[in-house]
Amino acid sequence: MIAQVFQAPSLRARLSRQFALQTIVGLSLVCGVVYLVIALTLAGRQDDTLVKKRAAVQRLLAEGEELHDVPAIKHLLSDFLAGHDDLSLVVRQRDGLAVFDKNDPTRPEDMSKRLTFEVKLPVELGGAGTAEFIYDIRKDESLLSRLWWTLLTAAIVGTFAVSATGFLLVKRGLAPLNALARRTSELDASRLDLRLDGAGQPEEVQPLLMQLNALLDRLQAAYAQMEAFNADVAHELNNPLSILIGSCEVALRRPRSQAELHDTLTSNLEELRRVAGIVADMLFLSHAERGVEARRTLPMSLADLAAEVIEYHEAALEEAELRVEVLGDARVAVDVGLVRRALSNLLSNATRYAVKGSQIEVRIDRLESSIVSIGVHNQGEVIPPQHLPRLFDRFYRIDPSRTNANRNHGLGLAIVAAIAKMHGGTVAAESDQTGTFIRFTLMTGSGAAKTGEPERMAVRVRDEGNGAC
Repeated sequence: MIAQVFQAPSLRARLSRQFALQTIVGLSLVCGVVYLVIALTLAGRQDDTLVKKRAAVQRLLAEGEELHDVPAIKHLLSDFLAGHDDLSLVVRQRDGLAVFDKNDPTRPEDMSKRLTFEVKLPVELGGAGTAEFIYDIRKDESLLSRLWWTLLTAAIVGTFAVSATGFLLVKRGLAPLNALARRTSELDASRLDLRLDGAGQPEEVQPLLMQLNALLDRLQAAYAQMEAFNADVAHELNNPLSILIGSCEVALRRPRSQAELHDTLTSNLEELRRVAGIVADMLFLSHAERGVEARRTLPMSLADLAAEVIEYHEAALEEAELRVEVLGDARVAVDVGLVRRALSNLLSNATRYAVKGSQIEVRIDRLESSIVSIGVHNQGEVIPPQHLPRLFDRFYRIDPSRTNANRNHGLGLAIVAAIAKMHGGTVAAESDQTGTFIRFTLMTGSGAAKTGEPERMAVRVRDEGNGAC
């Protein structure tokens, strides 16, 4: 079953939609506030008008000395309401009989605002009564309705206008990214020397460009290293395979005695073992690069471990008339087989390139509470500084003629670097007139020790080196 891949919307569409949403929300809030303020203003004006007119009517009826009958009251109040088409007034005696009634009965009840109050009437009419002002709010409601539709139309039209402008601005703002995408599409394995140009790119994109160009630098270096590695592998495997093929062809050209065939098979077996050693070391490095971690045992003495490795190389050391001294010690939980192999590679290199009759030192130092350094120092030729950073590369040799390539295939120090990495450490090389010192570090803190059963690799001590020191 093929899983459906969810594709996120384009950045342009997302920004445009968000811009439009913010616009309509903002305009709606503004229009709503305008409508509410005007509606409250009109309502307040209506209430103020009713209160003022109530006071005026009460004063007229209280101060009118000539008011003795209904016609006089009607005449006075009619003159008062002249020009106020939105106002109606009803005056009644206490018994409910209307003294003055100017009201539109056809006006909807919900289109009016009423105010009832006490008034003074002539003695002939009972001396007191009630009055009711009716304010016709239809004009104000019509004004609010027009205002509502005007604001709604303005909000919609404004949203479309601002959104269209925002879409164009977003498109223009993303143009540098589109140009960057076109430039990136031009990159491939054959043009890893190209870099992304930051000229004209906005400030926010500059960190991304820097990271991409740094990534391209690493890819170019890795690709070049891979090509060199492939060439080195082909060269390393080509020699023994050519010898094997040639040996077999010579042996098959004519009948051979059993002794001759035995010698041929013995020679071929040595070459096959060399090929197997190269393949095994490459598999080891491949596992290490995949992040396989060392399985640590209980803490043990690194000086004791170094003594075991020195004993293994005793014959080679005696032949080279070399003395070995172990300086320092530390108890660390490590993968014994891996650390033994790393020390063996370093001691093998030191034995091969040390001055005859000199002394080799295995130095064990605790650099920090959680970091231990193990290194081998030998007296020999000074390694030029330009070669030191590359000593731990695969198949790297200072001698381009590949001297002793039949015994040392150039993976010894690369394996040391891999073992250090598996223990959370690093490697370093120094060389001066006093000798060459190559070391690796091990993390000893709780963060370095892992529980459980991580993937393991077969470890065997090999007397090998990369021919670098």
